[in-house]
Amino acid sequence: MDARTVEADTPAGDAGAMSAPERAEAFRRLREHMPGRTRDAKGPKDQPDPFRSVVSCLLSAQSRDVNTAAAVRALFALATTPDAMLRLPQEEIARAIKPCGLYNMKARSIHRLCAALIAEHGRVVPRTREGLMSLPGIGRKCADIVMSFAFDQDVIAVDTHVFRVCNRTGITRERTADRTAEALERTVPDWARHDGHFWLIQFGKSVCLSRRPRCETCFLADLCRWYAAVREAPDA
Repeated sequence: MDARTVEADTPAGDAGAMSAPERAEAFRRLREHMPGRTRDAKGPKDQPDPFRSVVSCLLSAQSRDVNTAAAVRALFALATTPDAMLRLPQEEIARAIKPCGLYNMKARSIHRLCAALIAEHGRVVPRTREGLMSLPGIGRKCADIVMSFAFDQDVIAVDTHVFRVCNRTGITRERTADRTAEALERTVPDWARHDGHFWLIQFGKSVCLSRRPRCETCFLADLCRWYAAVREAPDA
């Protein structure tokens, strides 16, 4: 079996998740080999404030980065505050964000989100997960990303790369991003929470690639549940 052709969302093998000492060792190695949070880390899609961060994250759902970026630029050329956004007709918002897909639904969510910010939060984006998830169109992943990037909180947001890395290696063993986020919150050492998202996402982009992971040179290979299962497979 060729370790380089693994599917992106393959869960860890039957050995289950790493033990607490193994998980701590994995994060120690990630800290050693991968870059952490930089001093100039910005909100989602490099937005300069929490409002634009949360709206950008909403737009990124089921959208490629290049398409999201085009939609973000077009939308924020029209409005950059909840009040200004709410004054735009939904049809105009939909036209601006069309590159990111699901534009009619997202336009409605943006209007509802702005209305909720004005009516319930005094035009201030909530800093808590509960508050963020109370906003229309904002789920766990988006809330955690905004908390981490816009508010510099110690939370590991689970995007595509983090989900793949954690459940392939055995850092977690979950079937959904939300359950992965919950598992990380329960099990990751406190010292790894601030930069953990950054280590994992860079590891996913440079080593634990989606289709052709670099298992043979990976510094987590001896801990990785998936790699152990590959080596033990009859056709390996």
